[in-house]
Amino acid sequence: MSTAPADRAALIGRPSTAPGAADASTEDERPGPVTLRTLQRRRASGRRFACLTCYDATTARWLRRAGVEVLLAGDTAAEVILGLPGTIHAPLDFLVTITAAVKRGAPECLVMADMPFMSYQADDAEALRNAARFMTQGSADIVKLEVDRSFVGLVSKMARAGIAVVAHVGSRPQQTKLRGGYSSVGRSAREARTVIDDAVALAEAGASLVLVEAVPIEVAERLVERVGVPVIGCGAGPACHGQVVVLQDLLGLTEWQPAFARPIVELGGPLESAARAWVDRVRRNELGEHPYRINPEELASLDADLKARAGSNGGASPGGGTS
Repeated sequence: MSTAPADRAALIGRPSTAPGAADASTEDERPGPVTLRTLQRRRASGRRFACLTCYDATTARWLRRAGVEVLLAGDTAAEVILGLPGTIHAPLDFLVTITAAVKRGAPECLVMADMPFMSYQADDAEALRNAARFMTQGSADIVKLEVDRSFVGLVSKMARAGIAVVAHVGSRPQQTKLRGGYSSVGRSAREARTVIDDAVALAEAGASLVLVEAVPIEVAERLVERVGVPVIGCGAGPACHGQVVVLQDLLGLTEWQPAFARPIVELGGPLESAARAWVDRVRRNELGEHPYRINPEELASLDADLKARAGSNGGASPGGGTS
């Protein structure tokens, strides 16, 4: 996923049933962790699941309480957390660390880890080792790779090793330098066939989920029909089984949001207002009643001790001045 203005794809899907129908169902409402089996059941029943990007334990805890089933510790953290110019700058160690943090904050969520740029493209053995780090050190449930059919062999090796994989197809932000920027794909029949064929081949190779980004609705519909695993949409329309959005977009914290990822709330303004109020309090030195006290006898003892120390030092203060 990308936070670039032109194509960061994130879409909240429309339910396939009438309003309130999903709420009436008790399927998968029993306590317990969200797993790949959970998502497969959702796919079979037509019940949608929600995914959000997340980068820390505190936020993960609140998102899980809200009912978000899947959390993506995404390489978008490079932009929205570290302030870097693109997702390709996401450090591997940093992503492993935040993935573990998200899982600690929401142990019952299915946590998806983004494998960053060049952590899996150069060599299959290195890719397996890096994926294993996300699974062990990062406690990830599944790793996401931005791939096409040329990665079928790697996906198959990961599946054989017991590593669950999300195959990210369609628009792939890690390819932006090659493509000359972010762009949607699948607007021609040739491109659409490529996206669909990539998804089918990767699922057949062992990918447990497919994430499709920035494609027309009609292309996503045909992809969903042909892929035998749950599909997460990222700017791909309502046919997908799950939907993902960049959390900062949802909360109105980014400078710009694409039309398909409009904020549900605008938290940027209240956050700025709260910070301004704090600045004003500090400048006026109005911090309210102080919560900590020292017993008068203890204070007298402290003052006597400090006075004795000053006398033994010839009146010099600890800072080198005179008392």
